[in-house]
Amino acid sequence: MTSTADLPHLTPNQINALVVLMVEARELTNNELKELAGFSLTGADNAKLVKLGLVETDRSHRPFSHELTDEGWRVVRQLHGGAPPARSGSATRSLFTLLANLHRSLSRLGLSHADFFTPPSATSGPAASPTPPSAAPAPAATEPDAVEALIRAAYHELTREPGAWVGLADLRERLGRQDRATVDATLRAMVHRDGVRIIPVANTKSLTARDRAAAVRIGDEENHTLAIGSA
Repeated sequence: MTSTADLPHLTPNQINALVVLMVEARELTNNELKELAGFSLTGADNAKLVKLGLVETDRSHRPFSHELTDEGWRVVRQLHGGAPPARSGSATRSLFTLLANLHRSLSRLGLSHADFFTPPSATSGPAASPTPPSAAPAPAATEPDAVEALIRAAYHELTREPGAWVGLADLRERLGRQDRATVDATLRAMVHRDGVRIIPVANTKSLTARDRAAAVRIGDEENHTLAIGSA
């Protein structure tokens, strides 16, 4: 468990930047930040967040773009446990109150922050596999056995080779309208079945916002890929 002593000292603007990047769960350009939050992430604020390893900034194009790192996700999930910066205004203090209540609600529901902030249409990025026109999303199901059957069917549509790794982002896209919490609960149950493996991606730098948003939390880890071997 993260203690408040592990949290870096951040300015209100740095905190706001982290929160906006979390709730959007994707890479944002400075123009998008300006539109969404009223500021760009530049200068000392940007330099500190990059130095702390909380944000990755792509300077290969203009406007610059920013995305949370795994460490950035860890810190922003725990911000509610620290105190607002000295001389914080009412907006920042209200934000901490919101974050604390958000954390309690997600813990009660068994959802991760990445689960909750899944973009409504997260289909871009190198890990995306477009759904073939002939493969319509599965109709919604509620019974655990039915949801597991849909997950297995979606897996086998994505790969014909038993035991091959499939990204959860691609799997969720194929599942369509299935309830997120039900799918997550089913995946957590399936990991105890013979031949089923659900693991994190070792090279976290290769993960896109889409991959992170699709992860399922099992124990203390966010997991991104699924393999189902032969029965």
